[in-house]
Amino acid sequence: MSSGSLKIDKIVPKEKQLIYERDPKNIYAKSFKTVQNEGKIETVPLTLRPLITRLIHSCGMPDIKDRLVYSDNISINASKALKAGANILCDCEMVSSGIIRRYLPASNKVIVTLNDPEVIEGAQLIGNTRSAAAVQLWEPFIEGAVVAIGNAPTALFHLLELLDLGFPKPACILGFPVGFVGAMESKLELELNPRACEFITLKGRRGGSAMASAAVNALAAGLPEVVK
Repeated sequence: MSSGSLKIDKIVPKEKQLIYERDPKNIYAKSFKTVQNEGKIETVPLTLRPLITRLIHSCGMPDIKDRLVYSDNISINASKALKAGANILCDCEMVSSGIIRRYLPASNKVIVTLNDPEVIEGAQLIGNTRSAAAVQLWEPFIEGAVVAIGNAPTALFHLLELLDLGFPKPACILGFPVGFVGAMESKLELELNPRACEFITLKGRRGGSAMASAAVNALAAGLPEVVK
């Protein structure tokens, strides 16, 4: 919440200003140029460059490029799905919050079911986490959707279990759960058997909501004009 308008006495005099880049366009351009140089983005297929560039930019770690695993047509088919109006299903509010709505090509619905009143009872019923129970509520929305998981390994594991039972298939799975229990294993399961879904994931424990939402933003809008 805003505490009021900018005050002239809160404007730092030039002689007191620290030296750093202030221009948003320059910040974007320099950031993505660094990603391209240090991540050696030219070595990946052209259609994947915006996606991988944004993923590196979201975490500041160029080395993840060589830890990413993906299906051949993830960028093309996921972008087509978004342009056709696909829903975007997120495992938590942090992923949803990172999705830039003005980038979405068809006013796509961004859906989070984690805080649905049914989830607590559902978790007890299935003997799993709230994040896993929330995935079961995706059934009416998931066919042809873009799934973005950036928090809970149990959400990814349970989605794969449900797909094995005949759950409707999403257009793609952006699998970036993070942590020390189940994150690496759930992503390995996705890599080894994506259940005929397009996918991208990051080997190991790293991941997170920022990466999941960055992947959605890349698929929706590519890269900022300033770096094209």
